[in-house]
Amino acid sequence: VGGIKGTGRDLKLSKTEKKLLRKQIKARQTLLRHEGVECVSHATQSLVIANGGLGNGVSRHQLFRVVEKCGSVETLLMLPNKPYSFVKYGTIEESKEAYDTLNGKEIKLDDTSQNITLYLNFVEKVPWEHMMPTTLPPGLMVVEELVSPEEEGRLLESIDWTGAQKSLKHRRVKHFGYEFRYDNNNVDKDKPLPGGIPDICQSLFETCMKLGYIKHKPDQLTVNQYEPGQGIPPHIDTHSAFEDEIISLSLGAEIVMDFKHPDCRTVAVMLPRRSLLVMTGESRYVWSHGITPRKFDVIQASEGQKVGTITPDTGDLTLSRRGTRTSFTFRKVRRSPCNCAYPSVCDSQHSQQKEAAPSFPCSVGEASKLEEEYVHKVYEEIAAHFSSTRHSPWPRIVEFLQTLPKGAVVADIGCGNGKYLGINKDLFMIGCDRSTKLVEICGEKRFETFVCDALSVPIRSGICDACISIAVIHHFSTAERRLATLHELVRLLRPGGTALIYVWAMEQEYNKQKSKYLKTKRATCSDKLPVHTNRTDFHSQDLLVPWHLKGCTKMKEERVESQQLPSRAEGSHRDSPVLHRYYHVFCEGELEAACKTLDHIRIQESYYDQGNWCVVLEKE
Repeated sequence: VGGIKGTGRDLKLSKTEKKLLRKQIKARQTLLRHEGVECVSHATQSLVIANGGLGNGVSRHQLFRVVEKCGSVETLLMLPNKPYSFVKYGTIEESKEAYDTLNGKEIKLDDTSQNITLYLNFVEKVPWEHMMPTTLPPGLMVVEELVSPEEEGRLLESIDWTGAQKSLKHRRVKHFGYEFRYDNNNVDKDKPLPGGIPDICQSLFETCMKLGYIKHKPDQLTVNQYEPGQGIPPHIDTHSAFEDEIISLSLGAEIVMDFKHPDCRTVAVMLPRRSLLVMTGESRYVWSHGITPRKFDVIQASEGQKVGTITPDTGDLTLSRRGTRTSFTFRKVRRSPCNCAYPSVCDSQHSQQKEAAPSFPCSVGEASKLEEEYVHKVYEEIAAHFSSTRHSPWPRIVEFLQTLPKGAVVADIGCGNGKYLGINKDLFMIGCDRSTKLVEICGEKRFETFVCDALSVPIRSGICDACISIAVIHHFSTAERRLATLHELVRLLRPGGTALIYVWAMEQEYNKQKSKYLKTKRATCSDKLPVHTNRTDFHSQDLLVPWHLKGCTKMKEERVESQQLPSRAEGSHRDSPVLHRYYHVFCEGELEAACKTLDHIRIQESYYDQGNWCVVLEKE
């Protein structure tokens, strides 16, 4: 109502206006709940346009034609894959004109028969206005115009799709040299296909080797053909199947390929028609690549940028209709086990890891040794990189700290880089952590911190009004040690004091079928600890989680015997070392049940937040 009232309309609404208002309110609520975009009731120069985004199939050109009719457009921001966009007008009057004119406006999408209805709301702050440019994944290169249009035609004509072709769900595919088996993601190395790679490809190999794109002549070719709307699922080419260098030629049409790192960084890369994609090193072994099935790609609107990453410049993005694309992907079949610098994602080295992985501890001494090697030492080594990734406080934790009374004494047990120590200036907060280097980072921020173990905190009993333990207890390797840390938190609290506890959850937010996790067998004495693949479901409660270390220039030059799985896996000087941290991920109800075994406590609240199980308890 505030939005319509702000435009000077009469509050007596017609049936059509009431329906429009309901739609507007629903759009506001959806944007706030799912995207964090907050709308305001008073008129501003900026508007958010629900349903008017690249994710809805609306192109920049089409939307600009619509919004420019209401006034001078300063900025039109369109985000990749989002169903909304932002427009900023030169004056508030022009923005109000757009609000009144375009709200509820139905437009027909270009190149389709589909109609969509636009809903507009005012916004004060436009997010994503200034974003850092992305770079290509390490080891990835895109070479434009590797072949001429005539060579492109001859290559496409050389493929006989009526022969021994294979039709997959998302594309047509044909193999030469060796057949790639999708049932085991590998090749039959002892069963070469008759005929080998077509002779027409030989000059291409010579060109690539001469220019230094490849070192070995490929002996396996996969030809894929994609119609608009088709794609290929994200994947990493099996390490044990192929050598380092993988090259792929794009023919017939341009395409956007999506690359994703295990730490969730994503890069969209434009592959122009007749261009060559070269993947080596980290881009080949660590980053997954895939093509999202869709009929339009988000690309740069400016003519100058037709190759490389699709930048996050939301003022220069539009849609491009896909054409039929055929890719020629060449590989060299590997004849010996892969010995790359990324063992956590390498199938050749997984079997060695299973034999060498540390076992679930059977005694207090073994538990302490496991935590020293796979928690304490790791955090000492990754402290600087870890701190650089921990800068945004979580809202529910901030809310807990903000509700505490002025002058309250609060202990952050396992404070890390201290990101919660300065949240509420009215509190007296102290922090402690097992990592000396993380405590030094806190000291640089002038926080009151010291080094200690969460099992034994050198603070007098009963003096804290509140304690927080955020993502700490899951690093203790036995139920007894996890319970001991809870006892220590309660010891610090005065009667009436409260503690907020966060631990990693086995149930991930995107997977609603939580029951299957509860049936997962926990590790028992002498069981080997599995190495988790980042950003995937947990399949064990006790596991090692990789950390891909960045920005490290002074690494220890130590050799590790082959029968050991170190907490740190060395790579070459230009690669990212991988370290492994021990975790016990909690099932639903497990943290709450452990807290209920404590004397003189009452659980105020338990909830799920951003992949964590959380408990607020009070000391009676």
